[in-house]
Amino acid sequence: VDKDALDAQVKERKIQEATEKARHEQFAHEMKKNDKLMCLLEERQKNEIKDLNKALTEFHKNFQRPETRLEFDLNDPQALKKDRPARVSDDDPRCTISGLQKFVGEDLNYDQRMKFQKEQLREWSLQQQKDWKNALADQKLADDLYDKFRIELDRKIMEEQRKEEESRRVVCTAIKNFNRIQAAELDHKNELEKAQKIKDDMDEITCLLRGDFLSENPDQAIGPLGKHHVLVDRWKGMNQEQLMAIRQCQKEQVQEKLRIREQERRIDAEWDRQRLQDARAQLLWERHQQRQSRVHRRDLDDMNAELSQEQKAKNIYLKEEEYSNIPTDEYYAQFNTTTR
Repeated sequence: VDKDALDAQVKERKIQEATEKARHEQFAHEMKKNDKLMCLLEERQKNEIKDLNKALTEFHKNFQRPETRLEFDLNDPQALKKDRPARVSDDDPRCTISGLQKFVGEDLNYDQRMKFQKEQLREWSLQQQKDWKNALADQKLADDLYDKFRIELDRKIMEEQRKEEESRRVVCTAIKNFNRIQAAELDHKNELEKAQKIKDDMDEITCLLRGDFLSENPDQAIGPLGKHHVLVDRWKGMNQEQLMAIRQCQKEQVQEKLRIREQERRIDAEWDRQRLQDARAQLLWERHQQRQSRVHRRDLDDMNAELSQEQKAKNIYLKEEEYSNIPTDEYYAQFNTTTR
């Protein structure tokens, strides 16, 4: 170990620490000095501000008093004591509509006006009571006159009704006698009409019973053009011979229809047989075509396999010829490359 070098390093370290300590002490001394200076400056600034505020207050007190300001009337503490009343009289020009200082019923002579209004109301009430009494008296007189008029009118109406009932009674008696006479004449007329109707009905029944319509005479349906021309409104139906002829014709039509149906059934059966034969032949032909297709595909596969074998043999032959024409070193090099 180099003891001298270590001692030198220790000494240098001590010198460096002493230097650092001295620098810190000097820095702390400077900081204390600066702090004292800052305290003095702050104290000095406070005194200056205090003096400035005091001078400003003295200036405001001496040269800017509140009463000299334009807006002093807004901040005057004695403004309410100095101000005039909101309304001096009812005709005060300051009491405009937008001022909201004068409303209906808030005039200054309110007491006198209310006293006058009460007196006026009392006079009106007395006048209304007087008018009401006069109206009741007039109404009572009018009711009495109306009652007398109604009684007289009812008496006249009852007299008119009595006279009207008497006249109606006379008219009803006359009408009843007239209706009785009319009823007797009507009964006699109805009896005559009934007898005549019975006689006419008996004649009509006799005529109908003896006529061709109810007796169902077949000759009455023969028209003027011959025996085969029939009058529809008089025809009573066909006779037995005609019905038999129609039934025979219907039987022949049924036989003909059965024959036609049998013929159609045979034709349909023949067509079904033909369709089955055609379908069977088509199925056989398709199977034959499938077999030929499989044989052709198998032959084609065999031919392709033979061609493939020939192509492989030809390629092997060509490669062998190519290898036989090159030198031995090149052959082995190419062989190794091919092997890899």
